[in-house]
Formats: sequence, C-alpha cells, structure tokens
Amino acid sequence: MPIGIPLNDSGAGQLSDEVAREGVSTMAPVSHRTRIAATLAAVCAATALPLTQGGSATAGVERARPVHPDFRGESTLPAGLPFDGTVVGGLSSITYDAERDLYYAISDDQGSLGPVRFYTLDIDVSDGSLGPGDVTVVDVTALEPPAGESYAPGTVDPEGLTLTADDTLVVTSEGVAAAGVDPWIREYELDGSFIRDLTVPEPFLVGPGSGVRQNLGFEAAAVGHGPFVFAGNEAALAQDGPAATPTNGSLTRLLRFRLDSGQIDRTYVYPVDPVAATPVPPEAFSVNGLVELLPLNNQFLLAMERSFSVGVGNSVSLHLVGVPGADDVSGVHSLLGADVSPVTKTEVLDLDALGLTLDNLEGMTFGPRLPNGHRALLLVSDNNFTPGQVSQFLLFAAR
Repeated sequence: MPIGIPLNDSGAGQLSDEVAREGVSTMAPVSHRTRIAATLAAVCAATALPLTQGGSATAGVERARPVHPDFRGESTLPAGLPFDGTVVGGLSSITYDAERDLYYAISDDQGSLGPVRFYTLDIDVSDGSLGPGDVTVVDVTALEPPAGESYAPGTVDPEGLTLTADDTLVVTSEGVAAAGVDPWIREYELDGSFIRDLTVPEPFLVGPGSGVRQNLGFEAAAVGHGPFVFAGNEAALAQDGPAATPTNGSLTRLLRFRLDSGQIDRTYVYPVDPVAATPVPPEAFSVNGLVELLPLNNQFLLAMERSFSVGVGNSVSLHLVGVPGADDVSGVHSLLGADVSPVTKTEVLDLDALGLTLDNLEGMTFGPRLPNGHRALLLVSDNNFTPGQVSQFLLFAAR
C-alpha cells in the first residue's frame, strides 16, 4: 500500500514552524497506551498523513505524496577492494551531497584495515537505473578524534553518517560496550577534522547492567528539517529489556537532537520487530534491529530494519515512522514497567519480495531526481569485510 508522506524537492518534507518547534501532533496518536511489558503487536500505525503545509497544527503539511519504492537496479563492490591504502567495506551508512552530486559512506572498520574513515562515491543513476559499474569510489577521508591524530584501533565503532545543511557531517559510534567504551555522536568537517561532540544522554552510557549493548548501539544518523538531527539505537539498552528474538521484538530509542545547541530535543520509544526467521540450528545467532533512519520532515521518517539469522540469511524492511502522539522519554533511565506511547510504524516495503539475495543492508539516503521525476532512494550494505559478501547498492524510485 502506498504511504502518504510530505516530500519537497530536497527530498525532505517541511513542517510549519509551529509544528517543527513544538512537536504538535498532526496525526491521530496511537489509540491506547502501550505498557512496555505488553506485546509490540498492539502498537497502532497510520497508513496515510492528511497534511497541508502552512496551515494550523491540525491542518499540518500540504502536498502529501504517496511513496511507493519501485526497484530500479543493483550494483556491487567486491569484498577486499583496495583503495588508497585501505580496504573498502563495512559501509554502514550513506548520505547524499546534492551540491556536488556525490555520496559519502561511513566504514565501520575500527581502524584495523586503515584509519577510521568515510568514502566518497560517485553513483551514476542518470539513466534512472543502477547496474554494474555505476558505483565508483573516488576518495577516502580519515576522521580525526577530538585530540587530533588518529583513533586507536578498537576504541570506536563508526556506524551512522549524515550531511547537514552547513556542509558538515554528523557521525555516530555505537561504542565498544565489551571494552567499556561509550557511544558518541560527533560533528565533522568534510575534510575529517573534528568540530564538536553532541551530548549523549546518560541512559546510553556503558555501565553495569545499563547502556548500549555490544554491536547494538547507535546505527543511524540523519538530518531532519532546520536544526534537527535524528539518531537511532539498533536495539534496546541493557536496562530497557531484551534485544529482539524470533519470538519477541525489542524496544529501542530514537533521539532528536538540536544541532544549534548539540543537546537532546526529544527521545522516543521505537518498537523493533522480532527476528524475521528462526536460525538453523535454532540456538544459533540471530538479530534484528533499527539500522537506518531517513527523515521526511521533523516528525515522520523512513526507518530500515535488518534481520539476520544463521542458516537463513538477511531480511530487510522499510517502515514509515511517526512521532506525533509518542511520549518523550528523555528523562527515563529504564523503560521496564513504564507506561509509554511509542512512535507509530507502518511497513512500506519488505525487500524479501524483490527476490534478491540481500546482503547486510544498513545505509539509506535519498539521491537526485531521476529522469521520470521520481526521487532516487539508495540503500547500501555493510559487507563485514567477509569473503563471499559484497557492498550491495540498491536503487529505488520513490514516487
């Protein structure tokens, strides 16, 4: 079913100033309060956004357009691809620079196969499709830590990347919980020089029985409209409940920062689906989590969930997420036993329906307009630097 969302020519919607500032609900909130211990299946989701721009808060945003992602092709880069003294891979997030018609993709290498870095990519979608040879690596940029020089291997796990309106990059690290290393969210110049830290809320910091889990921290970063940037945690914090399993979902947190102050504006609860398939054998590793966000405005986003089960493979889905009606849990240390309304969530696309072998997809961005006038929507995978996997790029026309 097409989902009605407000899009403008930059690929993001635009809310009235009143709605953007106050977070006024322009969509019916969930019809009931959802107790954290209750099943995630009880969460309500909207299927359309009847919004009009510039009117009252109840009128909302105009020109709500249906979004139906039409698949337009695939391109891959092999594992082990060398570039300028590094190995290309681990592409966990991607963002589009419209002014330069280039893309930036973060590598989640922790410094063992080159410096902590992002790549600049040229992705040719000028004919409205994507195929072999359409993705080219053109540059690599090392990220400097606050103290300068370079990150020591194993002290950072970069996962999220987004370009701001000021031509700076916001980068997230999910931390290294097993080593007691906290996650962070930092702003960088395009040359990789450090600008500042954004304030990470206390519940995310690693501590006894609390904070981000190993490999399940900040995966997503994406700029909204005006001063806002979003970040998403892959799975529940240690004190918030379990990570997803084949029988149960997980309640994670979605943050909205103000770039002008570097402080949290709001924190929301995001219900992650259960793992898509039981692993083979059943006791083997499996995971599902929130791995990418793409704001449509300051209240509605596309979200990517990626599920993996040993013996089965990857399953990926895109969802429309709405924060109107959701509670702000910024001051809540633990969600256990809390009475909270989460964000609304509606599936837009199940990528299993494409009939492709899906790699470990983790990045998503809007690109330029395609020849038919539709917006390019690009996805990229983290190949885990593993032979047999690839850096997979998928193109959709968002109409």
